[in-house]
Amino acid sequence: MNGGPLGSFPPPHPGTAAAGGPPVHPVNPFAPPGPGGTVPPPPLAPHGPGQIPYGYPGGYGYPSQPHYGGGAPGPYGWPGGAGDSNGMGIAGMVLGIVSAVGFCMWPLAVVLGILGITFGAVGRGKARRGEASNPGQALAGIICGSVGIVLAIGLGVLLIVQP
Repeated sequence: MNGGPLGSFPPPHPGTAAAGGPPVHPVNPFAPPGPGGTVPPPPLAPHGPGQIPYGYPGGYGYPSQPHYGGGAPGPYGWPGGAGDSNGMGIAGMVLGIVSAVGFCMWPLAVVLGILGITFGAVGRGKARRGEASNPGQALAGIICGSVGIVLAIGLGVLLIVQP
């Protein structure tokens, strides 16, 4: 043990800059090779250079793409045509939720609930025929629209019948 100011550290190795010897220059791994040395070529992929990885669309890039969507396969193999008419189910769900949440505005909530049920039913039919991919959202529009109508009518009756 060394009782010096460094505590229990061993003395520096002779020949290092800390021991007063010549400074040690570490080897730079990024330096070009010395005389007579050559750099090996970079490694190649198993199937050769320039291969496009799986899942990227081939032939649908900017220069050769005749149209921008609607049937052309998208990235990662997702078809571009599926789910093109999800608007009815989404509209039914949004209107149903607004009807159920805003039932205190009971005349408006009844109208929005009827529209939510209507759009939800149309969206559910499109999903059943395979034209849309959101049958759950359309069903949520039907359910929330029905709940909004029941709550709004109940509140309206309560306000009208109240003495």
